[in-house]
Amino acid sequence: AKVAMSRFEPDSSINYKKMHENINIVRKRLNRPLTLSEKIVYGHLDDPAGQEIDRGRTYLRLRPDRVAMQDATAQMAMLQFISSGLPRVAVPSTIHCDHLIEAQIGGAQDLQRAKDINQEVYNFLATAAAKYGVGFWKPGSGIIHQIILENYAYPGVMLIGTDSHTPNGGGLGAVCIGVGGADAVDVMAGIPWELKCPKVIGVRLTGTLSGWTSPKDVILKVAGILTVKGGTGAIVEYHGPGVDSISCTGMATICNMGAEIGATTSIFPYNHRMRTYMHKTGRGEIASVADQFQEDLVPDKGCEYDQVIEINLSELKPHINGPFTPDLAHPVSDIGAIAQKSGWPLEVKVGLIGSCTNSSYEDMGRAASLAKQALDKGLKCKAQFTVTPGSEQIRATIERDGYAKILSDVGGIVLANACGPCIGQWDRKDVKKGEKNTIVTSFNRNFTARNDANPATHAFVTSPEIVTALALAGTLNFNPETDYLTAPSGEKFKLEPPSGDELPSRDFDPGQDTYQHPPAESSSVQVDVNPSSNRLQLLEPFDKWHGRDLEDMRVLIKVKGKCTTDHISAAGPWLKFRGHLDNISNNMLIGAVNYENDAVNKIKNQLTGEFGGVPDVARYYKANGVNWVVVGDENYGEGSSREHAALEPRHLGGRAIIVKSFARIHETNLKKQGLLPLTFAEPNDYDKIRPDDKISIIGLKSFAPGKSLSAVITHSDGSRETISLNHTFNETQIEWFRAGSALNRMKELQ
Repeated sequence: AKVAMSRFEPDSSINYKKMHENINIVRKRLNRPLTLSEKIVYGHLDDPAGQEIDRGRTYLRLRPDRVAMQDATAQMAMLQFISSGLPRVAVPSTIHCDHLIEAQIGGAQDLQRAKDINQEVYNFLATAAAKYGVGFWKPGSGIIHQIILENYAYPGVMLIGTDSHTPNGGGLGAVCIGVGGADAVDVMAGIPWELKCPKVIGVRLTGTLSGWTSPKDVILKVAGILTVKGGTGAIVEYHGPGVDSISCTGMATICNMGAEIGATTSIFPYNHRMRTYMHKTGRGEIASVADQFQEDLVPDKGCEYDQVIEINLSELKPHINGPFTPDLAHPVSDIGAIAQKSGWPLEVKVGLIGSCTNSSYEDMGRAASLAKQALDKGLKCKAQFTVTPGSEQIRATIERDGYAKILSDVGGIVLANACGPCIGQWDRKDVKKGEKNTIVTSFNRNFTARNDANPATHAFVTSPEIVTALALAGTLNFNPETDYLTAPSGEKFKLEPPSGDELPSRDFDPGQDTYQHPPAESSSVQVDVNPSSNRLQLLEPFDKWHGRDLEDMRVLIKVKGKCTTDHISAAGPWLKFRGHLDNISNNMLIGAVNYENDAVNKIKNQLTGEFGGVPDVARYYKANGVNWVVVGDENYGEGSSREHAALEPRHLGGRAIIVKSFARIHETNLKKQGLLPLTFAEPNDYDKIRPDDKISIIGLKSFAPGKSLSAVITHSDGSRETISLNHTFNETQIEWFRAGSALNRMKELQ
């Protein structure tokens, strides 16, 4: 039952038999039907016979099958792996160059510019990959999640990726989980990986998708129901008779954007749509073995979910979510009226299709079918229009099949096979910073200033089909199901619902070969890091815990409201410093709102009495031997898996982050770097903390799982209050804290 994996990794294999044995051991122990997520997760347990399993409570020790890293996060992951002292990765791993390519003119020119600007980083990643046995996808290959779907995901695999949209692979029945780089280092080092045993939210689909409704509308609807934190600590498992009406890449779209509800990951059961997709992408052998183990790749009858949501696809209407948060859901039919009432700009300045969420062959075909109808009437897009192919394979195939020409004829610019505007890599010229405007995208995330660094841009997330229709109309106040467009001739016409083939009838055109296989012998390979580089810096270990309580720490900033990893460690222009911890630390918390004055990046230095930027004040405290804490609100650290948001506070002298609640990945990242992520036992205690307080964290000598810590708050008038702080540390994680970081602990154990 071993299967060779993908044309690029003939040496890697899945053992369905081993997973099957593990599932049987666990099923006997639990004595109940299992959900699909439980089968795959428990099928990868390090110790299926002894592991304590309690959904939402215990920590599982798992053995993932492979690791994938994108270039922005791979720099720090590889720097950490290098400092672990190990000679080679223990599981198949890959690096994907997709984040550092800025959209400016068009695909070819932007790619060449990125290669010139980022040569030093690409060279480091290519040499580190070769040295440590990691596959390397060069710039221009495509977006990590699309490459994984096309090559590495398959039913039953467990893959971890250093990007929050890794769950995309759930569209192929895989458990793919976004993590920080330090987690990836654990797996690459052959250490069992820890995950809090996920709850399972069931989404039961009935009916069939048709007309203007697309797979994207399923997750837009779910995001509206569950909100940005409703999936935290849970795997979202889609099931029911409606599943079969969704293409494999459509299922991937739904799983991809599950990151926006805080879910650990999302998954679909193995079916004929997945089988066809694997045959089309050169993995027919895996499909045959998956067929033999089909029982392990679907949920058991009678399995129990922690919560069930029902969606009838036949009744689901096209949705558009936003602005400023991906869970503000509206039917497309209502958005014009809502926008008018809310004072959102109606004119659509730019429509952007593609991204890791929606750049499949089917997505491009359906968008092109609408563009073709407009062109036939002599109409082009009123808004600017951009197209981001998800991979080199998609780019080559849509070019061969004529979709790319239709999309550019209607006014579209085809960008590089990369993340581009979705992650803020967009040199936007049509509006000034601060100018109120509206854009519509087929992306997954639309936090303030994310796409173009303009906080006044109202970004809305929807399907590629709706983006295309709204770009043609040039306004939000357009419902393609009922409204008419006007051709240059004056003729009024209605768009027919979009149509497109699920997969290319003539197979995929792989395009250029952009993959570098790791050499069998790598002892002569030198990893390239220039000591005077301002983009790459080898890591120094963090200091160990001194063995005492943390006393009289300053409040660096009390954060007000939403604080995502974009607020804590911005991307965009800062991406170039992802391999240089000291330089990138100059962006720490510069986007967070200060409770004291409602200002951004303006806090009071309690030692000098002067106001300054957050990183500057943190550096001043560190230079003067003063430890500090950050105080924050709900769901602190939502968004990207960006571990720099945890590395930077640690590097600049932070000791604890005290908030009402955390997003999952960020909380783990903080623990890995030796910080204390703590939550108020009483959320209202947030209100007790003043900017000029000193905070002592008491009880660290007897720090233990499930036992809360205390904070003594000393106010400037000398009065004191004691509050209780909760944590989710287990024994292993407490060892990380004592050692100063998970990496320090790994070295102690070698």
